[in-house]
Amino acid sequence: MYLAIIVAAFIITGFLLGIRLMQKPETALWGNRLGALCMLLAILYTLVLLGGWNSIGIWILLAVGLVLGLTLGTIVKMVQIPQMVALLNGFGGAASAGVAVAAAFIDGAGASVFTWLTIGLALAVGIMTLSGSLVAALKLSGLISQQPVVIAGHRYLLYLFLAAGVVMIILSPFLLTNAIYIIFFLFAIYGILLTIRIGGADMPIIISLLNSLSGVAAAICGFAVENMILTGTGAIVGVAGLILTQIMCRAMNRSLPTVLGGFLVKASSCAGEPDAAAVLSSDKDDLADPAERLPQVVRDAQSVIIIPGYGMAVAQAQQQVKDLIDKLEEKGKIVKIAIHPVAGRMPGHMNVLLAEVGIPYEKLYEMDVINQEFESTDLVIAIGACDVINPAANTAEGTPIYGMPILEASGAKQIVVCNMDRKPGYSGVDNTLYLSEKAIGLWGNAADTVPRITALLE
Repeated sequence: MYLAIIVAAFIITGFLLGIRLMQKPETALWGNRLGALCMLLAILYTLVLLGGWNSIGIWILLAVGLVLGLTLGTIVKMVQIPQMVALLNGFGGAASAGVAVAAAFIDGAGASVFTWLTIGLALAVGIMTLSGSLVAALKLSGLISQQPVVIAGHRYLLYLFLAAGVVMIILSPFLLTNAIYIIFFLFAIYGILLTIRIGGADMPIIISLLNSLSGVAAAICGFAVENMILTGTGAIVGVAGLILTQIMCRAMNRSLPTVLGGFLVKASSCAGEPDAAAVLSSDKDDLADPAERLPQVVRDAQSVIIIPGYGMAVAQAQQQVKDLIDKLEEKGKIVKIAIHPVAGRMPGHMNVLLAEVGIPYEKLYEMDVINQEFESTDLVIAIGACDVINPAANTAEGTPIYGMPILEASGAKQIVVCNMDRKPGYSGVDNTLYLSEKAIGLWGNAADTVPRITALLE
């Protein structure tokens, strides 16, 4: 017992230190490695404690997991990290659900009421996390609609499945293993119904929530199998995920119940402005003729703010952005990079993409800081960013981005937009910034359009 407490304290302390290290870019890699080391120690200690050290099957499974992890870590591109994180959240939930099911069939009728309740709850949260994460990953990959999918009576179906699931958890000490199958089915469907009506614009929030739920499932599972290490580490993940979810909700000026309630995209025409959809679907080749304005605008600008978005990640244009920054600074211009909290489809994704090509972290500015500087900035260059700079967020009521704080790019003296096209972003809301007389559109792949701007500085 005392050994378990000592080992658990050591591992949890290591996790906490790892979290501390990951708060700074310079030490983040070591924080991640420390976390991985603590997890390895937890696995080895559990094998020794439960007598599975000599099991060949366990070592084979560990080897398979190691190979799969190294393979995925090698082949997954940075742009695919959001859906990869969603899958990892799901795997965490699946692992907890698997342990809960194993505990149910091993302990059987001999388990206490408390054990059965924790088994049922761990299974419920774990399988809900798995099914919800799979839907999130499919949405992020574009394999299913990124818009909210709402079916008839959606809210009532959620209530029904949740209520039925809770009843089955309560009855599990009496129904024993028979309850496992029903809980599995009910919460698998519940996770799908809950996540499928979340729109692409809210993916950073739902990913954070699913991350928290994977930790909660592990913590509950720890109670079910009487493993203090599992409970402690799961609780850390759960709390950290909840904090991150709250941060993302604040960044989008949304409440979690509103996000989970789903959103149907409505027309985004704004009072007092022309219909955005009609104007943006016109036959104009560009917002303005870049051949006439762009060279002078780029050369005259002394202060530049670059706004990267998910489109930049899709185009894998990070290196081209780095080249542009270097050329601007070579010409004596002041360059800053504005990062919206939800840019990149998950928290911190954009920061990692830029760090990958050696862009100094000191050049990255958060929204609350940089928004004060747009009005005094000569030029904004938006690269693959749409929803996070859309002024319609202040006016288009009934849309997913209404009320969401944005980067106030429209306040700059000149704006260059390097997006694939003038279509709406993940939210499905037309970007009224494109209508501004100050805006110049360079439509096409950012990997091709950004070098065009760099070439003007030669």
